[in-house]
Amino acid sequence: MDHKSADQTRSTILQSAYCEIHRQGFQAASIANILQDTGLTKGALYHHFPTKQALGLAVIDEVIGVRLGQLLFDPVRNSDRPVDALLYLITHVDQMVPTDFVQQGCPLNNLVQEMSALDQEFKSHLNRILLQWQETVAWALAEGQKQGEIRASVDCKAASLFVVSAWEGCIGVAKNMQSNDVFRACMQQLHDYVAGLRNTK
Repeated sequence: MDHKSADQTRSTILQSAYCEIHRQGFQAASIANILQDTGLTKGALYHHFPTKQALGLAVIDEVIGVRLGQLLFDPVRNSDRPVDALLYLITHVDQMVPTDFVQQGCPLNNLVQEMSALDQEFKSHLNRILLQWQETVAWALAEGQKQGEIRASVDCKAASLFVVSAWEGCIGVAKNMQSNDVFRACMQQLHDYVAGLRNTK
């Protein structure tokens, strides 16, 4: 198998595993289902991922982390007005994700709830993404302070921790209630919180 084919096989496994884990959770995720979905042999899978844990960690780093980066982190970091970009994402994120997002829940949050207390490696990899998210929001607020948009008294680190926690909480409650309307209503409150950090002119 050449390098390009090996990379494609690895990517195929990761995408299938991501879907299986998102649907079933990590512990209930079935290697047999992934093999059936991809048409690959068990040997091919274990060549790339020697254990189920290794596969789960790769899904966190290379699928969930990358997708969150593309969806949330990069648009904020690459904006000249990161506070506006953050507010836009809070308001419109439900339009940027799959239609079953609320019903299935946030892949990151699902794994945090399921695995953080059970597996130190999972906890470490999940925390790395949560910290990147928090740092992105803190950076946006700090840039807003430099631009005179966010009040100088705002503790950007503490506010960013709240924003990320509330964001994930909105998804979790909406998943439990199986309601897109609940998600939108909750995110509107988060939008109003961030907007309320602005200087009043």
